[in-house]
Amino acid sequence: MPHELLTDRLRLREWARSDLEPLIGIFSKEEVWYYPLRQGFTPEQTTNFLERQIAAQDKHEVALLAAEDRITRQLLGYIGLGLPNFLPEIMPAVEIGWRLDPRVWGRGLATEGAMSVLRHAFEELGLEEVVSIYHPENAASGKVMIHLGMQFDRDTIDPAREIPLRVYRLSKTQWIINSEGSFDL
Repeated sequence: MPHELLTDRLRLREWARSDLEPLIGIFSKEEVWYYPLRQGFTPEQTTNFLERQIAAQDKHEVALLAAEDRITRQLLGYIGLGLPNFLPEIMPAVEIGWRLDPRVWGRGLATEGAMSVLRHAFEELGLEEVVSIYHPENAASGKVMIHLGMQFDRDTIDPAREIPLRVYRLSKTQWIINSEGSFDL
């Protein structure tokens, strides 16, 4: 993954251990992890999440990026790529995902950041396809996927939690068509 991606309002960058305290504040909010956990992360879960992301970026693997306000440099959550190993039926695949502080929801930041990540995925990483997975009850995430030009692929069940999931896909070809056509956010 890149060292950073810039959008009009966001800086998507590699993680640092100094992100732990603000990330605990964000991830502890029930709304952030309501789907699928119905509760916020504990400080230990957040620490484990951050350590996994730092390890992945140190190995130059696909990783989620810290999302911060481009002006204030305040951490807002994450937007980036990951491997959805929890859903073997769609593997091999690369997933785009996001989790942002609820205080910035509804501003189009997930879509803005995800568009930048998709551009990087298709143009720089050479991926041919990206998926995104959400819980059907989480209509806001589904709307972001539609704004990104993603197409419904399937409804399925999370094998570990036995809860419904919806999978969307976007091919590089469709992304190019969307980017060149009348596709607007």
